[in-house]
Amino acid sequence: MKCHRCQYMDTKVIESRDAADGDAIRRRRECNNCQYRFTTYERLERPQLIVIKNSGAHELFNRDKIFAGLYQACEKTSVSSVQLERLVADIEEQLYACGENEVTSKAIGNMVMEHLSQLNEVAYVRFASVYRRFKDIASFERELTQIRENKAAAVVKG
Repeated sequence: MKCHRCQYMDTKVIESRDAADGDAIRRRRECNNCQYRFTTYERLERPQLIVIKNSGAHELFNRDKIFAGLYQACEKTSVSSVQLERLVADIEEQLYACGENEVTSKAIGNMVMEHLSQLNEVAYVRFASVYRRFKDIASFERELTQIRENKAAAVVKG
């Protein structure tokens, strides 16, 4: 690993530890020339995942877009950033596990909604109102009715 301060090609690893729930390794390094210390992360390189938008456009998958949408939906709720990070990681893992190189934005939105409905109802309704683009109060009420029915069914099962 090259030192980004002096460009010397020889550095040593001082410390290694797991990061991101075992999905990465964090390494503290020191340059053998200038003794500058820095951190690197080693992650598994995954194939590029292409998202097919509703317009038909294709773009690279970006987990930060999911996180940003969830962050807005969860603003002023009891959902923590750690819970959001775990939710995004779960969705990302689910997307890569399906083995497809392309996925529709609709499929991603449905995954987000499914996970979010289990995490926080208010955040779910906020996200759904943007994602589903409710055109009127009736469509919003139908969504709320669906939430209530799912909740009642879960209580009966449990």
